[in-house]
Amino acid sequence: MIKKGKVWMFGDEINTDLIFPHSAFRSSPEEQCRLCMSDNRPGWSGQVQKGDILIAGKNFGTGSSRPGAVVLKRLGLAGMAAESFNGLFFRNCIAYGFPALTVPGITKAFAEGDEAQIDFGKGTVTNLRTGEVFTGHKLAVEMLEILEADGIEGVLKQKGYIR
Repeated sequence: MIKKGKVWMFGDEINTDLIFPHSAFRSSPEEQCRLCMSDNRPGWSGQVQKGDILIAGKNFGTGSSRPGAVVLKRLGLAGMAAESFNGLFFRNCIAYGFPALTVPGITKAFAEGDEAQIDFGKGTVTNLRTGEVFTGHKLAVEMLEILEADGIEGVLKQKGYIR
């Protein structure tokens, strides 16, 4: 599973309140996307293009169990790499079919607007501007299967458990 796209940079400690603000809870999926990161980067969601990639610092997705991965996926992001993730957020990424990879030190390798290629199977991220390749924690085969099925729901459909 390889994704390539324009990079958007975020720092450390981006919590679920920033990704999926409380004001978006009862909103339509479109409005939830519009409000994504609006408290710390107003207007950002309107600049994201389908296939873009998010690169973030340490402890991305800390906080509550809000399904921020769903919003990032609906926004059109192809996936992300971060120096580290909150455990629950990372599990939600995989469960909802949003590819995420842990790569310590990755924020030092990119500037916003660079183009990245992430190979989730090999656990590598390439900066296509500089040619530098960074290795992180590759995903388990089972995680890749879940991502390729577009999440846990897709796996359950493939196995005939749900329609």
